[in-house]
Amino acid sequence: MALNPESIKSKAGLVLTGGGARAAYQVGVLKAVRELLPLPEKNPFPIVCGTSAGAINAATLAVFADNFDAAVGRLLEVWENFHVHNVYRSDPIGIARVGLRWLAAILLVSRTSPVSLLDNSPLADMLSRGLDFGRIQENIDNGCLYAVSITCSGYSSGQSVSFYQGGPDTEAWERTQRVGAAMPIRVEHLMASSSLPFIFPAVKINREYFGDGSMRQIAPISPALHLGADRVLVVSTARQTVHVDPPRVRGTFYPSVAQIAGHALNSIFLDSLNVDIELVQRINRTISLIAPEKLREAGLPLRQIKVLVISPSQPIERMVVRHVHELPWTVRFLLRGIGAMNRNGSNLASYLLFESGYCRALIDLGYQDTMARRAEVLEFLSPRQ
Repeated sequence: MALNPESIKSKAGLVLTGGGARAAYQVGVLKAVRELLPLPEKNPFPIVCGTSAGAINAATLAVFADNFDAAVGRLLEVWENFHVHNVYRSDPIGIARVGLRWLAAILLVSRTSPVSLLDNSPLADMLSRGLDFGRIQENIDNGCLYAVSITCSGYSSGQSVSFYQGGPDTEAWERTQRVGAAMPIRVEHLMASSSLPFIFPAVKINREYFGDGSMRQIAPISPALHLGADRVLVVSTARQTVHVDPPRVRGTFYPSVAQIAGHALNSIFLDSLNVDIELVQRINRTISLIAPEKLREAGLPLRQIKVLVISPSQPIERMVVRHVHELPWTVRFLLRGIGAMNRNGSNLASYLLFESGYCRALIDLGYQDTMARRAEVLEFLSPRQ
């Protein structure tokens, strides 16, 4: 069946970034968007792009693109009832097995190196059971979806690869350290994109192992633009701060492993997005100074891109402290050993706290933050034609 131009005319793109358990915030934003839509069943985002945990949410929207209301309902059902054991093994045997592997490797008893800190096979099982990936192509064919992309990071090539599935008009792209590759989206793409470095294992796709898509993703917004979006809603799981120098805090103790790991993860998930948004804004300002006919005469395919960013209005780390006790005792024991159970190490815990109380708090925050910007969101959803 041919694509229905009317259903994809707006070419609005949705970009869902990474952040482990923090991705529950995105579900709250989507809940608010659904409430603001005059027709909540109709998908407002023909182009959906996801990275890391955001890839799972993006794929769910793509699978249920024929009914946005139902898609958001499915996400709410999962995230509001999440538990750690749905994502990674937290039972004593599972934790002990991983611990013994690391101990054996450190003591040189085993020649086989452990591949990750945690075993996330429960997540793969849940995604395989809950998502019918064949429906993505059906939604593309019937015009409910234009394209979906899932970004992963290649450990051998060092490239940021956006695997995408779209209609016949979509084209692959290649830029410095980032490419777009056409391929039917499957569970392995979601597992690869959401495999936090060191914490979850890499996934082999074709002939290369891939890890978390946020690594080396220097342009998080670009997949949506390459796929044809003329405006983009970005839902970040990290708080966007103004450019002021924060007060320096003197520390008398050496940072814990968890503090260092949390700092590294924050850098992966936040820094590249800020840079990409600034680049889009500079290009928009430049284009605004050039007459449209001059751009056409020069053969420059440039257009202004409206970017709306919604991010947490308060530090998620503070929320973690209130909910970290919800983790199973086995996980608390494991995290306590690397300093992730105190305030300084709460950044790391914020990515692993897949428990309903924490997730519901993030969903509520995402909902409230979106409703607080109701006018901006409505303008984005209803552009002037």
